[in-house]
Order: sequence, then C-alpha cells, then structure tokens
Amino acid sequence: MKLERLISIIYKLLNNEVLSASMLAEEYQVSQRTIYRDIDVICAAGFPVISYQGMNGGYGIMDGYKMDKSLLGSYDVDSLITVLSSLSSVFKDERAQGTIERLQTIGSEQQIPTVSVDLETRRSGPDALQHLRTGITERKIVRFDYINANNDRTSRDMEPIQLHFKYGNWYVYGFCRTRCDYREFRLSRIMNLVLTQEDFQQHHLVSKELTFTNKEWCDLLKDVVIQVGPEALAIAMDQFHQADMQFHADGNATIRIPVYKPLEARWLWSILLSFGSGAEVIEPHALRGILKEQLQNTLKLYEEV
Repeated sequence: MKLERLISIIYKLLNNEVLSASMLAEEYQVSQRTIYRDIDVICAAGFPVISYQGMNGGYGIMDGYKMDKSLLGSYDVDSLITVLSSLSSVFKDERAQGTIERLQTIGSEQQIPTVSVDLETRRSGPDALQHLRTGITERKIVRFDYINANNDRTSRDMEPIQLHFKYGNWYVYGFCRTRCDYREFRLSRIMNLVLTQEDFQQHHLVSKELTFTNKEWCDLLKDVVIQVGPEALAIAMDQFHQADMQFHADGNATIRIPVYKPLEARWLWSILLSFGSGAEVIEPHALRGILKEQLQNTLKLYEEV
C-alpha cells in the first residue's frame, strides 16, 4: 500500500503545480507526518521535489522535469487518455484513473480535447457492466433473465468471457450453462443480473464468429431497399449511416442496406415503422406485407379512439 501511495503521489506532483501536505494527507487518509516521510522517500529516489513556503505553500516538482516521451507520441497518449477516461467512468475503475494520471504527464499541452468518447448506457442497469466485468476478471458465474428477439423470457447462468461495445450497445459473450453453448447477449435485454460467488474453472477462448465474417452469415444477407422522404431523411441517415444512399433532386433518397434475414429482423421492423409515412419499403415485397400486418395490429389497439 505504501509503494502504491508513493507512486500515486509522484504522478500527482507531476500533474499539479503545488499540493499541500494537508491535502495529500486527506486524500490518502494518512497523517501529515506520514506525507512528510513519503516526500523524503520520493526525494531520496531522485525526484526533484521542491518545498514552497507560505499560505499557499506545499510541494511540487521542479519546473521542466518531465517523464520520457520517447515511447509514445502525444497523439497516442491523448487518444489513450480519451478512451480510458470513458472506461473509467463506465466501470468506476480507480486503476484506470491512476493510469490516466500517469499518461497525462507525457501527453500534449493541449487543454481542450479534440475527441470525446461516451460509452455510457442507461438501459443495462447501473451495476450490470461492473458485475459482468468482475465476473470476467474473477471468473465468477453471473445469473440473469433475458428477453430474446422473439420476446421469450428465460433465466440464464453464464460464464462471462468478454464485453463488447458495438453498434452503440454493450454485449456480453460467454458460455451459457443453460444452453450448454457459447452465446452473446445484448445488455439492454438483460434483467435482474446477479454476480454469484460460484467460480468457474473452464478456460474459454473468444470465438472468431464474433467478427461476423463467415461465409454462411454473408450468404444470408439480403438487400432491403427503402424510399425515404425529406421529412425522415435525418432519422434514416442516423439509423442507416453505413448504407448505400442515393439522393434525388426532389429531396427523396433511396437507401439500400444488406440485412441478415430481413423477414425475421424485428429490430428492422421497429425502425421502419418508426418512420411513419416518411419511408416506404420497396424490396423485398414480403417485408411490405409484414409491416402492413404490424400496422393493422397496432390500429386494433386504438379502434375505440
């Protein structure tokens, strides 16, 4: 603990002009006398610590003293700080925060970051990510209820292996004991997640299938062609920003997007229906029939209105 405190104090001194002994003592929950001894140790280790007297006095590092920047360029460091800051916020990870402080000593002098990354999610519960990460690092079983794409609710026991952030959502991949096979679950559909104290002993490997590049999957991709009106263009571009888009002089646009089994893709139906009259499916024709049926079922709910 003392060594960790000494290292942490060094990086704080490198990142700040002056820090008082009382401030450091309060942060590390030790006495000021302990801080004085820590400063003596740091000086003995060769760090040029200067003592400043007066009301705003304290300790600081000699001007111009910096850590070696030869291993990483400032651009690399700034990028790492950006990603780690978001991860630290999501997982409440003090170790990541400590790494950020160390990286800041060799970063650029730029005060305003040029890139911001937000990995927060409000739909998976405040502790779900932390519990899953703990389950992965400590090899603990997690238990939860899950709603699949067919709206079936099941209870699962899982040996978590890896977390993924893709398509704007968090996913967890692992060995599902309930199905005795590897599965990937979307966190927004997970409920009542519990981190158990039961250990698992298997040594799992991350499946390459998570990259979704196998031939069988590609063969099941079908083009969905959508005609989008001007009033729905912005929303369509948000939803299908990687699709092939053709813009027309009248303000409409034709969007062509490859979809895995579009006649079973309920996520796609929801998006298309959310456009209202602003978008029309041109192909495949069977998808038009599915959307029509969905609309008719919705209208039945409001027949008395």
